[in-house]
Amino acid sequence: MLDPQLTVLVVDDSVDMLEILRRNLNDLGLNPIVCSGVVEAIDILESTKIDLVITDLHMPKIDGRQLVKYISQHFNITPVLVVTGYPDVRAAVDVMKLGALEYLIKPFTNDELKEAIENVLGNKIQEITTAISTEKLSSFHGIIGVSDVMQKLYQTIERTKNNKATVLITGESGTGKEMVARAIHYNSNFSSAPFVPVNCGAIPDQLLESELFGHIKGSFTGAFTTRAGFFQAANTGTLFLDEISNASLTVQAKLLRAIQDKEITMLGATKSQQIDVRIITASNSNLLEMIDKQMFREDLYYRLNVVTVEIPPLRDRREDIPHLFDYFNKKYSNEQKKAVLKISKPLLKILIDYAWPGNVRELENFVYRLVIMTDKKITIEDIPNHMKMQSPTNEIPDTMMTLADMEKRYIQKVLNATGNNKTKAAQILNIDRKTLREKLK
Repeated sequence: MLDPQLTVLVVDDSVDMLEILRRNLNDLGLNPIVCSGVVEAIDILESTKIDLVITDLHMPKIDGRQLVKYISQHFNITPVLVVTGYPDVRAAVDVMKLGALEYLIKPFTNDELKEAIENVLGNKIQEITTAISTEKLSSFHGIIGVSDVMQKLYQTIERTKNNKATVLITGESGTGKEMVARAIHYNSNFSSAPFVPVNCGAIPDQLLESELFGHIKGSFTGAFTTRAGFFQAANTGTLFLDEISNASLTVQAKLLRAIQDKEITMLGATKSQQIDVRIITASNSNLLEMIDKQMFREDLYYRLNVVTVEIPPLRDRREDIPHLFDYFNKKYSNEQKKAVLKISKPLLKILIDYAWPGNVRELENFVYRLVIMTDKKITIEDIPNHMKMQSPTNEIPDTMMTLADMEKRYIQKVLNATGNNKTKAAQILNIDRKTLREKLK
């Protein structure tokens, strides 16, 4: 019997075939995620734990062969089953050489599909992690962590994924806010619908409104054609608005209407259009403080904040650092075709004690650099000096000193731990750069 915890990614450009496979896999008790192209499939593989890939061979733009080859190089423990309506012995041999484990000809029965899946998975079924409620997970749809705060995060995702309530994800830069948004979407009942990420901080303010809602030809200088926006692209799916704090008050007003009325109006248009979009937003800024400064709409905040997902900084879940290090070590060693690096317990302790102001992103980049620059075993010389400094603690000094002196000493420790990066130090101290600058004076 197939394990219901198995997640199967199905890739086919035929909507009808996707629906058939989805129903068949549901009947087999599996958890299907469907998509219609190779690029989207790779996107899902990067963000979600996939136990099996079922892909068509002949698809427009990028065919299934390229996907099989990519999986064999980057996700070589993920088994692949190829299904195709073009029976060709040579093609079957080719995809087997590229890494596919089974080749199934359309049309096929539910029993034939089940047999092929069982052949592909072999003994893997017995190794799938049990349900989240009964065991601590070390990884959850691409998110790594065994700490209690991460277990609570997994539970929140599970409770949130299958409804369309707006979600606000908060956390420092580098904690993985987009990964959480993708986990919510791609593990939901709406996973086959589009997931459209938008970095509001990367789009100039004067263009953000047009990019979100679209525009009509001639609505402004340079609008030579009518163009749909991100809301239309995400229709029936999820629109992820990262760094929502960067949106202007004008854009915020239109977002509020889109959420309340479920309709949008393109720039230059006279009629609105209905939309069915789940909105997930993220911010590393304190939106409540921005409301006090009249930089963010209070009514929009409460519309966005139906469900809050708080991602803890890495320094607050240090027990996860060895697991993250191991994951990135294996990932990039495999990518670089090198042996997995070895690290001693004392050196690992240095990494655990470091504050990681850049959070998981900083740790990932650090491990990637180690894999490129180091062979076989990590030595103390491979650890940057600023990481070797003792991490900030709340210890009471041996000699009595004034509160001001203690504050000065603590700020200096944080600056040392961050390599004198004042932006990261301010984040750790939970103050803004201006306040830190004044204290340093």
